[in-house]
Amino acid sequence: MGVGTTLRPEPGSVPDEPGVYRFLDAAGRVLYVGKAKNLRNRLNSYFSSGLHPRTQAMVAAAASVDWTVVANEVEALQLEYSWIKEFEPRFNVKYTDDKSYPFLAVTVAEDYPRIMVMRGAKRRGVRYFGPYSHAWAIRETVDQLLRVFPARTCSKGVFRRAEMSGRPCLLGYIGKCSAPCIGRVTMAEHREIIDGFCSFVAGDTQPHLRRVEQAMAAAAGREDFETAARLRDDLFALRRALERNTVVLPDRTHADVVALAGDELQGAVQIFHVRGGRITGQRGFVVERTMEFSDADLLEQALLRFYGDADPETLPREVLVSEEMPDADLAAWVSRLAGRRVAVRRPERGDKRALLDTVQRNAEQALVRHKRRRSGDLTARAQAMEDLQHALGMAGAPLRIEGYDISTLQGQDTVGSMVVFEDGLPRTSDYRRFTVSPAAAHSDLAAVAEVVPRRFKRYLAERSESSELEMAGTATASPVRRKGFSYPPQLLVVDGGRAQAQAAQQALAELGIDDVVVCGLAKRLEEIWLPDDPDPVILSRSSEALHLLQNLRDEAHRFAIAGHRKKRAKRSTTSALDGIPGLGPARRKALLKQFGSVRALTAAAPDDLSAVPGIGPTLAATISEHLRSQREDAAPAVNLSTGEVVEPQPPPSAESTAP
Repeated sequence: MGVGTTLRPEPGSVPDEPGVYRFLDAAGRVLYVGKAKNLRNRLNSYFSSGLHPRTQAMVAAAASVDWTVVANEVEALQLEYSWIKEFEPRFNVKYTDDKSYPFLAVTVAEDYPRIMVMRGAKRRGVRYFGPYSHAWAIRETVDQLLRVFPARTCSKGVFRRAEMSGRPCLLGYIGKCSAPCIGRVTMAEHREIIDGFCSFVAGDTQPHLRRVEQAMAAAAGREDFETAARLRDDLFALRRALERNTVVLPDRTHADVVALAGDELQGAVQIFHVRGGRITGQRGFVVERTMEFSDADLLEQALLRFYGDADPETLPREVLVSEEMPDADLAAWVSRLAGRRVAVRRPERGDKRALLDTVQRNAEQALVRHKRRRSGDLTARAQAMEDLQHALGMAGAPLRIEGYDISTLQGQDTVGSMVVFEDGLPRTSDYRRFTVSPAAAHSDLAAVAEVVPRRFKRYLAERSESSELEMAGTATASPVRRKGFSYPPQLLVVDGGRAQAQAAQQALAELGIDDVVVCGLAKRLEEIWLPDDPDPVILSRSSEALHLLQNLRDEAHRFAIAGHRKKRAKRSTTSALDGIPGLGPARRKALLKQFGSVRALTAAAPDDLSAVPGIGPTLAATISEHLRSQREDAAPAVNLSTGEVVEPQPPPSAESTAP
């Protein structure tokens, strides 16, 4: 182990071997734990230029760095996991369950194990199955399985009272408990029942189904129809328990399917457990990106957290992930935990890829739900608006906030969006989109300077109209219905930094509006920029105010992109029949149905066109002339020096070029 007296280690003091390193602050608290195949190269990278701002913040907060050399990358992974669990460094990824999941638990360490539903932290001596989405689903499944595996489900108090009284509980009387409390079965026999239950729930179902089927057939063969009927009901209960889990893959599939969805600030991980080809459980995590981690790094950390304390018997034979793992360390580490080979891979095609896509969609939905869950908390919304008022020096809480964003692709189909949050919640009826003129489309600042005045000119016009109606006495007869533009915001937020905020404020000043606070939210470090301040306002990453602004910014971005894509799609689907006077949708449809294509229509004579119902001679002549002129405009040119025909080149596709 080496500890540097200054933050940057002395040249040559760091070994070029695998290991784990820690950044510590002046008080000795661990800020960050990381692993490396080559400690020297990795630590040197923290003191080079071009670091991500969040990584720079971690290095700036550190006072020293130390490291431990290990034998190989797998040991480095294990030590990294142990240190993260022990020290909980503030700059490491912190995963939180997106909800409290119930587990099916079996207390295998007890003399007479008990089957129960459990939540919360896992305990020693308990075997867990799941997690499941709903506790009632576990209880219904257990109720079905107790017919075949009559194991104990009662608490310790109930068990002791039955022992003392010599009478079993109700489940013992109806055959859904083997009643070990009064000695109906021995400890070994009850353990055998528990082992069968665990085997069935873990996915090894076929042996138990075959055993019951054979026993039923044998009972029917010796004409013991009462026993055969009971075994038939047992078989039906086993199959019904299996039907609760969706069949998605072949019977031998024993895998966990893991996908991540995220943005620059947050991520959501979903894990589906597939046993015997069926989805038997699901679990989710939510993570805040405290540093610049790749999606593969986030996924690796999620699997470290999930499998670190798992029962080796519950580990799958393969882990299907949505991100390609660059190293084989994770697979080797999980294999060591399981005591057998566990493959970690990313499927590219087939049923497993289709299931991975489904899990990916669930992760995306989980991220959306996580963002909106906080927005739905009334107390959190009130706190967010109060924090914004103090942080921005506003006279009152911003009850109405408007967010603006610009979406474009190489200056084409540029769209500006305006979204509205009232009392911290989206007010979709007041959302607006603005088509940006070509003159302003190539500059983000010019687009902001065009969109903001258009919105507030409408506000001034509607306010003036309302005032005139009220002065004329209309308001006394019936209230004036105010439109969305008539309500000014207390806070205007643009997606961008200080320059965008200045452009928006300048536009408002030219209209004589000085009672709206303007700010910009920059994505790089989530800084809030006021137009007249040289330094940004920095809010805590856990702040409800910052979360509200991020939600507003993301909604404006989504709304702008949707409008931009709609304009592009509309432009790409124009028809040669558009713009012909007198030719509406019904007649266009009739023509295409008759001739099959625009090319056939172009070659048709006016008399042929007029034969279509609804197309008269005059309209047929107009259509023929319009299509002929378009064909001539698109005719190939001829190179006069060579005589070769030069085909017209299509314009460059906007889809093929990044903005």
